[in-house]
Amino acid sequence: MKRDRVLVVDDQPGNVRVLGEVLREEYDVYFATSGEKAIEIAATSDVDLILLDVVMPGLDGFEVCRRLKSDDRTKGIPIIFVTAREEVSDETSGFDAGGVDYITKPIRPPIVRARVRTHLKLKHAHDLLESLASLDGLTGIANRRRFDACLEQEWKRCARGDAAFSLALVDVDHFKKFNDTHGHAKGDDCLRAVAQSLASLSRRPSDLAARYGGEEFGLIFPETDAGGMRTLMHGLIEHAPVSVSAGAITLVPALDRSPLLALQTVDELLYEAKANGRGQVRYADLIAGTRERIGMRLS
Repeated sequence: MKRDRVLVVDDQPGNVRVLGEVLREEYDVYFATSGEKAIEIAATSDVDLILLDVVMPGLDGFEVCRRLKSDDRTKGIPIIFVTAREEVSDETSGFDAGGVDYITKPIRPPIVRARVRTHLKLKHAHDLLESLASLDGLTGIANRRRFDACLEQEWKRCARGDAAFSLALVDVDHFKKFNDTHGHAKGDDCLRAVAQSLASLSRRPSDLAARYGGEEFGLIFPETDAGGMRTLMHGLIEHAPVSVSAGAITLVPALDRSPLLALQTVDELLYEAKANGRGQVRYADLIAGTRERIGMRLS
C-alpha cells in the first residue's frame, strides 16, 4: 500500500530532523530548507501534505503557500503552518494564504501526528469525491467536466514549457444505426468497449481519454509531438472495436490563445473524416503545417 508523502519545510535543520523523527514511521517524509526548494519538490514529487515554517529567509511561509495555491499542480495539497508565532493576526494570515491548520512551536509530537492524520483523511475523502465527480457513469472513463479542466490545465502547462500538445475528438461511426439494430443495451456495451480501447492509448499520467458526449470521445496527449501522435492515431484506427472517425492536431500552445480554438479545429477535422468515408483520422500537424489522412477502416 502506497504511503502518504509529507513535505517538511523549515530553514532550521534541527527542526526538520525533529519533525522527520515524529512522522517517518507512518509516512514518506521529504525535506526542504527554503521556500524555493519546497515549491520545486511539491510540484514534482506527488506530495500529499506540507508542514510549512512561516519565518524563513527569502520566501516566507505565507508567500510559499500563496504560490502553491496558485499552481494547478499543487493547489490541492493541504498546508499546515508550523511556527513559533502565536499572534491571532499570524494565524489569520496563514488561513488567508490558503493553509488548513496552524501548529505552534515547540511542537508536541502527538498533536503533530493527530493533525497530520486528520488532514490527510480529509484530503483523501475530497480526492475521492473529486474523482467520482469526474467520471462518466456509463463508460468509467473521464467525463466532459474532467476533459474541459484537463484541456485548460495541460494547455497552459505546455504553453509555459513551449512543448508540443496533441488533441483528438473521436466519434463512433453509424452509432444510431447500431442502436436501432442491436438495442440500447448493446449500444452501451459498444460505448464501454470503445472507451476502454481509447483509455489504453492514455499510458502516461498526463494523458486523458474522456467521454465528450453521446458517442463522441476526447483525447488529450500533452508533450506528444507529431510522430507520437501519428503512432497513436494509427493504433486508434487499428484497435478500435468498431469503426470510428477522428479529427486530431498537434501544435505548440500559446498562453494568449484559447484551447477552444484548437478544439474547434479538431472538430472541423472530425467532420471532414466523417464526410469522406469514415473509419479514418484527419490529422493536422500545425507545427509543420501539414495535413494527412491516417487509416481507412472498411469494416
